[in-house]
Parts: sequence; structure tokens; C-alpha cells
Amino acid sequence: MEAKRSSRQAIFDYQERMTSALGGFDYGQIESFVAKIFDIRKQESTVFVAGNGGSASTASHYAVDWMLGTALVNPSLRVIALTESAGSITATGNDQGFDRIFQRQLEHLGRARDLLVVVSASGNSSNLVALVRFAQSVGIVVVAITGFDGGVLKQLADFSVHVETAAGDYGIAEDLHLMIGHVVKEALIAGAVNA
Repeated sequence: MEAKRSSRQAIFDYQERMTSALGGFDYGQIESFVAKIFDIRKQESTVFVAGNGGSASTASHYAVDWMLGTALVNPSLRVIALTESAGSITATGNDQGFDRIFQRQLEHLGRARDLLVVVSASGNSSNLVALVRFAQSVGIVVVAITGFDGGVLKQLADFSVHVETAAGDYGIAEDLHLMIGHVVKEALIAGAVNA
């Protein structure tokens, strides 16, 4: 029978897992990602973001921080969260299936030379895999932000920002994915000021 952990031990265990994941993180991946976002902004293309569950909230947070929080203008940085339209998501899920909830929107909104950012702890969400394959087929560049071992999305994406965590450790992966969004925001602001 497994011994019970105290609340304090659970907190310390979480902190240790977070510290370990941070220690193995490659910040060069974020630098490459930020450079790509600046390219997208310069050509006045659009950044699309998507994720499921907790990662849907993270995708929405990215859109707000990167578009409004950076206050980039002339040109602006256009960011659209495909997670935001309950009407589009539920209509598509009902009529065409859950695997198309993001792809269907991108079919109408996206164009070649845009950027798609998918956020997934497992890297294996079937609707994100379908979205990535569609995006690449029409010339949209894809960045996957993943946890665990990166899954299918890490392999499919044109660029990867990967946080290696234990399989199933959603809390650590999702916390670090949110941190990545904040780091990207700060880097975008600094890059714009120093350009």
C-alpha cells in the first residue's frame, strides 16, 4: 500500500519537478521563436494559436499578451486565438467532429506565410495534429509548444519549443507553457525597443 504524502511534501515535490524541468529548458528555442514572430509582424501576417483544455486557456492568454500586452504598432502584431469562438467550435464539433474545430476556422482565416502556434502537454491531440497538417499544406509555418516527450506535434512542427516533463505531469508542463508566453512577451517588447 502506497504511503500517504503530506500537503507539505506534495508542495515540495511539485517544486522539485518544476526546478528540474526549468533546469533542462533550452532558451535558445524561445529566441528562435521570437525572431520568427518578428518576421511575421514585419510581413504583416497573422499569428494563430490553439490548444485544448488548460492549453486552450494558455493559447488565449498568449493572444492577449502578445497582441495587446506588447503594444507593438506600425505594424501591429496580429494574434488570433482559435480557442475563443464558442460558436465556431461548437458548430464544427456538432456538424463535422471535434478533430476539425480549429482547422475549419483556419481554412477561412489563414493564408500562406502566417504562423500557427499549437500548445499541448502531450503533443498528441488529434485535432491539433490535423490542424498542423492542414496549416503546412497551405504554407503556414508551425511552432509546437509541448511537454512530456513532445509527441507527434514536436516531430511535425517546423519549430519546437519543448519542455521535457514526465509523461502525465500536466501541471508542470502547463505552468511552464504559460511562463513561455510571458517570456515571449518580454522578449518582443525588448526586441521592439532595441530594434
